[in-house]
Amino acid sequence: MNIIGRLTKDAEVRTLSNKKQVVNFSIATNDNYRNKQGVRIEQTTYFDCSYWISPKVAEILTKGALVELSGRAYTSAWIGKDGEAHAGLNFHTSRIKFHGGGNKAETTKTASKNSSKSAKVKTEKSVSNQSDEDDDLPF
Repeated sequence: MNIIGRLTKDAEVRTLSNKKQVVNFSIATNDNYRNKQGVRIEQTTYFDCSYWISPKVAEILTKGALVELSGRAYTSAWIGKDGEAHAGLNFHTSRIKFHGGGNKAETTKTASKNSSKSAKVKTEKSVSNQSDEDDDLPF
């Protein structure tokens, strides 16, 4: 499965008790459609993502970056400390493709520095004729 979205905050690396490292981040995807009355409905879906292959990718996964992810989606449900039921969408990421955005100066600098070492992470410069004002993303 592939999804495309923007990071809602900078990625974080966690080290587990078995010394494995995981990169955790969240993305927002947008969809829009017209209902029967012709009104445009915009819908944002948030995914909590994990990437286990290389923790170095966290350096270029910055808030606002547009990424295309390949992997598998799954849901989770739990009862919070407040007793309320909660649910979330998760995405176990196996491949990340960058389309630009985020902190552009830092992303470009880090991407060029790490390009030879990150065979699994493909970078791509996107070209857009739209201004940021026409962007349908929620942030």
